[in-house]
Amino acid sequence: MPNDDVENLLRDLAPQVLGALVRRFGHFATAEDAVQEALLAAAVQWPEEGVPGNPRGWLITVGSRRLTDLLRAEQARRRREDTVIQWTPHDRWLAPAADRPAEQSDDTLILLFMCCHPALSPASQIALTLRAVGGLTTAEIARAFLVPESTMTRRISRAKQRVKDSGIPFGLPPAAERAARLGAVLHVLYLIFNEGYASTSGPHLHRAELSSEAIRLTRMVRRLLPEDGEVAGLLALMLLTDARRPARTGPDGALIPMAEQDRALWNAASIAEGVALVSEALPRGATGPYQIQAAIAAVHDEAPSAEATDWPQIEALYEVLMLSDNPVVALNHAVAVAMVRGPRAGLDLLGELESDERVAADHRLHAVRAHLLEMAGDPVAARAGYLEAARRATSLPQQRYLHARAARLG
Repeated sequence: MPNDDVENLLRDLAPQVLGALVRRFGHFATAEDAVQEALLAAAVQWPEEGVPGNPRGWLITVGSRRLTDLLRAEQARRRREDTVIQWTPHDRWLAPAADRPAEQSDDTLILLFMCCHPALSPASQIALTLRAVGGLTTAEIARAFLVPESTMTRRISRAKQRVKDSGIPFGLPPAAERAARLGAVLHVLYLIFNEGYASTSGPHLHRAELSSEAIRLTRMVRRLLPEDGEVAGLLALMLLTDARRPARTGPDGALIPMAEQDRALWNAASIAEGVALVSEALPRGATGPYQIQAAIAAVHDEAPSAEATDWPQIEALYEVLMLSDNPVVALNHAVAVAMVRGPRAGLDLLGELESDERVAADHRLHAVRAHLLEMAGDPVAARAGYLEAARRATSLPQQRYLHARAARLG
């Protein structure tokens, strides 16, 4: 098997193996070390000797043996038995032999629930998810979020300790908690995707490795929960949004707004898959916000041109989302209203948002106001709005774009 295929296989198996070891032994941090050594052994051996018939079982066996060695080495300074009892359900107090055939259940979803434990901050949930489930190194995560590796190391270590101290057993949360915890999982994946697609800081407009990882992890959750409409909706939203990425920047890296993008560059396969997902999910059961956002993205992506966009349908969909009391939704709703009823109608709605402290200081509010003022034929006020938005933006490509818009009106 080529090295690239081995690498892809190991990335898919890593969270399953880690979940299996944590389920069996506890010791999240030590289990992760053991899994990394098992993955390294596989990366060296498999390209030369061939992939074993049961690669997941091979990794669990090697990881279990290494974890057993690590735990024995720590026994002098840590009371392993107490920790195992704390982490392990009563019916699993007797740990099986390390070389026992591995269970075939996929613990990835349980691992995601653990990484998104409500005791953790969103930043810690994201970091731990990318480390434990995504398989990214601490250095890669630190680079993605533009912080020193030492800072990210401390963040991940604190998150692991918090999970350990919580005393939760390794397993799916009780049914009463499951929907809320799944919501946290999907929200973390959504945040990872958004940071990759529209970076909030730094020199680049997007970080493809983050958005791609979010799509990969959401596909994984989709395989585990194929009947969940919101999982399908989130995956559809990611695919439909990411499909536009090839047209979002020019040769010099400058931002190109959707209305000016070359739609021939959009990824047709991603659009087709996203539309199929949301079309299948919408008629089934309750409709959640990710499905509605995906439906909005589908309307944009299926329009042959910006002028042909079905803005009345988009406005109606945003009005459904407005029930969530989300200021960013309200901002997008104002744009849709402006496209349907004229810029002044949109500006009236923006006026209502100025007192909402959740969005009042955000550069997006000022950028949207400037755009609508430009549409309304007030170039002086629009120019001032673009400059104010540029002053508040933290992304360099966004700043350059907003300054360029202001310069056009100067």
